[in-house]
Amino acid sequence: MTYKLVYTESYIRRARKFLKQHSEIHKQYRKTLELLELNPYHPSLRLHRLKGRLIGLSSVSINISYRIAIDLIIEGDEILLVNIGKHDQVY
Repeated sequence: MTYKLVYTESYIRRARKFLKQHSEIHKQYRKTLELLELNPYHPSLRLHRLKGRLIGLSSVSINISYRIAIDLIIEGDEILLVNIGKHDQVY
């Protein structure tokens, strides 16, 4: 099953700003999105549910320092991208 990534306007703005500041991870970011479309449960993404004020959202890892917060709609095939940034910024 292939999933559909949904890019909101606010996510697109955040991602552009983030990638402009961190151009060195552009390739890793692309790979993360491709893998997320194919299999959001792939072990290298380190998918996990968030707690606290972000309860209901999940997170995947771009690398050890950077994350993408997502709303994973399990009933369907859509993954809504919510936020991107360093570990402490996303959480």
